[in-house]
Amino acid sequence: MRQLFELCGEDRNIRFSPYCWRVRLALLHKGLEFEGVPIRFLEKQPLENADSKTVPVLNDKGTWVKDSFAIATYLDDTYPDAPLFGGAICNAQAVVLNDWLNRTMLMGIFPMIVADIHGKLDAKNAAYFRETREKFLGRSLEEAQAERADMLPAFRKALAPLRAGLRTTDFLSGAQPAWLDYAVMGTFMWAKVVSDIELLSDDDELAAWQERMLDLFDGHCRKTLEAE
Repeated sequence: MRQLFELCGEDRNIRFSPYCWRVRLALLHKGLEFEGVPIRFLEKQPLENADSKTVPVLNDKGTWVKDSFAIATYLDDTYPDAPLFGGAICNAQAVVLNDWLNRTMLMGIFPMIVADIHGKLDAKNAAYFRETREKFLGRSLEEAQAERADMLPAFRKALAPLRAGLRTTDFLSGAQPAWLDYAVMGTFMWAKVVSDIELLSDDDELAAWQERMLDLFDGHCRKTLEAE
């Protein structure tokens, strides 16, 4: 069985990594069966075959691939049906988009939900998370998240390029969803799984797009949230 190693909280059913969600949605897009294998921050041993210390890691029947973007390109190269990118030129452009998403979306969301993430972890992993993330942030998790009301307007404004992509199509990738949609939705799922923060206003074009994404694959994302 194909395996996707995913970050989880104290409850192993809580899968919250944005990078893992990107791969999960890509696998669903490809119609590839897989087993999600939950691991916690400090559980590194399952990832050794991929020479990785972080998730996601894909074990594709003995072929081990790490890093969400590398996994996506591997899936397109190995299973060309239902492409995620659509060719070498699109792949190259996606490198730029991937970096923008990580810098703008992930780094924008992170301080707004960091204390919420901590609250989903068991004691041992929570201590590790607090130590490493507070060192990165230069302040406590609670101090960082306490400023989210002030950070939210700037974050929403920074998503303007995504709204531009929805002016004439239902999805960021065009008439049908593809890699960019899954990369963005995976990042939103990160916040949705661990926090009650409303990253989008109800009248945002992206909110309507998000509803369409929640309905994909027989409502996979929506069912995940409802199961919590």
